[in-house]
Amino acid sequence: MIPFRFQTATLSHPGARANNEDVRGHRDGCWVVADGLGGHGGGEVAAQLAVDSLLATVDPAAPLSAESLMQALTTATQAIHARQRTEPRLSGMRTTVVMLVSDGTQALWAHLGDSRLYGFRAGRIVVQTADHSVPQALVRAGELAPEAIRFHEDRNRLLRTLGDDKPLRPTLTETPWRLQAGDAFLLCTDGFWESVTEAEMEIALAKSADPAHWLALLERGLQRQARADQDNYSAIALFVESAGSAP
Repeated sequence: MIPFRFQTATLSHPGARANNEDVRGHRDGCWVVADGLGGHGGGEVAAQLAVDSLLATVDPAAPLSAESLMQALTTATQAIHARQRTEPRLSGMRTTVVMLVSDGTQALWAHLGDSRLYGFRAGRIVVQTADHSVPQALVRAGELAPEAIRFHEDRNRLLRTLGDDKPLRPTLTETPWRLQAGDAFLLCTDGFWESVTEAEMEIALAKSADPAHWLALLERGLQRQARADQDNYSAIALFVESAGSAP
């Protein structure tokens, strides 16, 4: 018997933009969020291709491994490159991506760009992905405080994306995370986390009986702080529960 099951909730909003280039999707054992890059032409197409490919390729029933996530991301980038070749107007399309895969006992995740995964245990953030961005590189170099990424002038300058012409170099979890009842995960685009602090995530989580309520509280806070040029924002929230617990 699989020991854990998941409650899932999602949201996606264009913000103050005319188009929403974020895409999110999930099925049993696989959750994906992608943020098509504005200004590159076809960002929403790249994001949709990434999500569709990953959901179709990942097999949560197979043994979890970093290699399987890498293969899934390779297939997704091949799908984007194939579309770039057949439609010249989409030749520059790019997307970020963050994905979580679980077999109901353990979980693995991977990402490219600045869409993030947060992992919570006992109500606290214990996992946070590191962006592939110029400000994150400054943080690693000791030249910028982590909390300053949200306000940095180069926060949208990304070093790795899905669909670019560089070798595919996602960040992958090497060792599966062993799930516990009460764990929670948040996958989100930069338009979401830029306006929601980590402390606000934890406070809202403590007040929430289910992931839909959690996202509603977080979105309410985001909208209070939203700028006039608010970017698209999207998120997937998951609660981990014992398989024998009541829905």
